[in-house]
Amino acid sequence: MNQEALQDATEADEVADDAPATWADALLDLLGATARHVALLAACVAMGGSLFFSEVLGWPPCVLCWYQRILMYPLAVILTIGILRRDRGVHLYVLPLSIFGAGVSLYHYLLIKTNWFPPPACSAGIPCTVDYLNWFGFINIPFLALTAFLIITVMMVAWALIWQDAGEPADEEPEEAAPAPRWLDGSRMAVLMIIVAVVLAYLVGSTFV
Repeated sequence: MNQEALQDATEADEVADDAPATWADALLDLLGATARHVALLAACVAMGGSLFFSEVLGWPPCVLCWYQRILMYPLAVILTIGILRRDRGVHLYVLPLSIFGAGVSLYHYLLIKTNWFPPPACSAGIPCTVDYLNWFGFINIPFLALTAFLIITVMMVAWALIWQDAGEPADEEPEEAAPAPRWLDGSRMAVLMIIVAVVLAYLVGSTFV
């Protein structure tokens, strides 16, 4: 009886080792599988939103807005290519732009909401202190841009830490084990759905505004 009990305990330990240890492990697996796509969604929404503000609502961007666009727009392209090519080092290209963009957005936000900085000389004719949007007294366009840059930064830091610790990301399986063609795998379909959704939202918004 003792030998049978010992064998049952050993089998139970093996099953426990195969199962996720805690809910945190499951959360990390989910984050590792979706971090790049969340960052891409934030970049695409920020890009589409900025174009909507300027091209549909007719709000001309100031110089600092252009700086933020210059830093944001390439992120959508870099993240798309990084996901499609399964580049595990995509954070190395994204983080410099997202961190610097967050700094510019924070400076622009504080420039509008506080008197801490002298107003810059904007040569384009649009003052950098203009506040087109003011939701709940603190949400404006620089705040939205700062939120997008921070989401991208956090997702890329999480991606870098997770794949370095866990090796192969959770959403990447050996190609020979996938029955579907390469262009129909989860990552590529997610990228396509994100881009299509943002484009459709922009078209619908520009039609009814």
